[in-house]
Amino acid sequence: METIAFMGPYDAAVKKIMRKMVSKDFRFIEVTDMKDTDQLKEAHYIILRVLRMEGGLIRELPLLKLIQRWGVGFDKVDIAAAGERNIPVAVTPGMNAASVAEMAVLHMLAVYRKLLVLHGNVVNGKWQRPGIASHSYTICGKKVGLIGLGNIGKLVAKQVQAFGAEVQYYDMFRLQPVEELRLGIQYVSLEELLKNSDIVSLHIPLTDSTRHLLNKDTFRLMKKNAILINTARGGIIQESDLIEALSSHKIMGAGLDCLETEPVSTDNPLLKLDNVVLTPHMGGSTMDTSVNMARHCIENIVKVSQGKPLPTRDIVNAKYLRGRLTKIIKRASADSYR
Repeated sequence: METIAFMGPYDAAVKKIMRKMVSKDFRFIEVTDMKDTDQLKEAHYIILRVLRMEGGLIRELPLLKLIQRWGVGFDKVDIAAAGERNIPVAVTPGMNAASVAEMAVLHMLAVYRKLLVLHGNVVNGKWQRPGIASHSYTICGKKVGLIGLGNIGKLVAKQVQAFGAEVQYYDMFRLQPVEELRLGIQYVSLEELLKNSDIVSLHIPLTDSTRHLLNKDTFRLMKKNAILINTARGGIIQESDLIEALSSHKIMGAGLDCLETEPVSTDNPLLKLDNVVLTPHMGGSTMDTSVNMARHCIENIVKVSQGKPLPTRDIVNAKYLRGRLTKIIKRASADSYR
């Protein structure tokens, strides 16, 4: 019998769903704290959420065959160390795209329409309208700049276009012109995007090259009435520089679903700013999304247990893998779960 480990916090209903998806050939264990990782020595498969998988830990797990991320970020996994042991690290591309895209648009609307201020005023007996209206805006007619155009970015583009916005994007891998035409979007340099966008929205992974991509220098390029939306990873933004830019009104506002340090500390200056909307990294967390994510995770585990190929686009450490496993991965169809 093989063992699947839930590593991190999971809703009880989600765990129940995943248990029902597998045969009696598997058993489950739960690790909710890094102090309890000794249990992982029994694990053949790990479904990882929130917690970290450093190289030292990966090297101590003799039975491990797969690290399956709950979501698409992999910055908390030492993918090279996993590759050294020929252990694939898989993500769930596209599974939470709709929910994260909707969260991005929600933040745009909340910042633009002063939603939290309005709610607080009404709850506290203030029926205030004129003063707020003069500082409220619509997405319609604005230029939205997307940094990153993967599954989530493309959905955000479509959704803000429905509001009447114009979309431009920057990505390390530019689309073909025919695809840009089909999507009705324009490719620009990062500098141009920052200078011309009314709304800048981040949809890229956190890597060495993207860490602190947004900082005091890039904030100087942005419009004074621009807003910044981050539903990707907190480390993409130099948080101290963002706080300064918001406090001094170098940019108008920000909607943040993720921060450099999570959970947020009670003395974080962002908590005292009225031009910021904060949510606790919930963009991909909805029940319907969780069901799809759970199914994808379990399907990948079953495939590895049966020696079958994983979807190519799921594997984030393919370049570190070797031998027979690499061949298996390469045979997989990139479109298996589209």
